[in-house]
Amino acid sequence: MPKPSPQARQNRHVSSTAGMPQVHEEDDLSALLADKTDPLVLILDCIQDPHNLGACLRTADAAGCACVVMPKDKTAPISETVVRVSCGGAHSVPLVRVTNLARAMERLKELGVWIVGTADEATQSLYEIDLKGPIAIVMGAEGEGMRRLTGELCDFLARIPMGKGSHVPCLNVSVATGVCLFEAVRQRQPKAPAAAKVPRLG
Repeated sequence: MPKPSPQARQNRHVSSTAGMPQVHEEDDLSALLADKTDPLVLILDCIQDPHNLGACLRTADAAGCACVVMPKDKTAPISETVVRVSCGGAHSVPLVRVTNLARAMERLKELGVWIVGTADEATQSLYEIDLKGPIAIVMGAEGEGMRRLTGELCDFLARIPMGKGSHVPCLNVSVATGVCLFEAVRQRQPKAPAAAKVPRLG
């Protein structure tokens, strides 16, 4: 059987990387959030796998995040792979790479943003936290989770409860990012009438 060509491995939703995206600095945070009402920010604490990083950026775009903040050290570079996997998210969501993540988190707090960190050991469920208003959600690194100082700077800690009978301790970081961001999206939606029940067949 012939091997697939490199082109066949490209994400089918992306025709080209269209160049590398612009990367912002910590000092740009004020301007990036200035015209946003109740911004949703994603903070990635040392995501090192480029596929995970790209998937997180794609989800951040889909969730309407105002920006994505990440440290310069111990984070995958914004490479062609990251851009491709992001399916355009790396270009449409402002990326902020900072020298000191703790200082950037303090700056976000000064701008009125509440910070929710995700941790498996947290006692409060994600679904018990109010994610409306100006919110930043912190996702930790693969395997190790958030660093100690990052966790200490969060206003709240939350865990994603596993389903009954689950044998896995936690989710992949890009999947967990989707769960957290879209819980925030769900909470921010206008109250809709209850959906009609679908009658069972048979």
